[in-house]
Amino acid sequence: QVQLVESGGGLVQPGGSLSLSCAPSGSIFGLGDMGWYRQAPGKQRELVASITRGSTTNYADSVQGRFTISRANAKNTVYLQMNSLKPEDTAVYYCKAEQSWTHTLYWGQGTQVTVSS
Repeated sequence: QVQLVESGGGLVQPGGSLSLSCAPSGSIFGLGDMGWYRQAPGKQRELVASITRGSTTNYADSVQGRFTISRANAKNTVYLQMNSLKPEDTAVYYCKAEQSWTHTLYWGQGTQVTVSS
């Protein structure tokens, strides 16, 4: 059973930066779209950013210009560079990957990002 594993979460002050990464723990083939979601306390899980295998990106309006999603296809790894962090960015961040030919969705366990002074 393949797992997605996120890393890089932690505590950062407002205006600071943090970088997240996500990759499968085992061998997997045919990953297409990947993305980052987040869920804040009392809120629904929302899309933060997504990226296709061809590196077409999409961002939530709330993070546009501050976050950058990227991927390394050979390593099945997706990254999220977060700059100019705000307290409202505080959430558990989840990685998602889709296996292209089956459309199976894989999720990570989540990594906590806390933006606080």
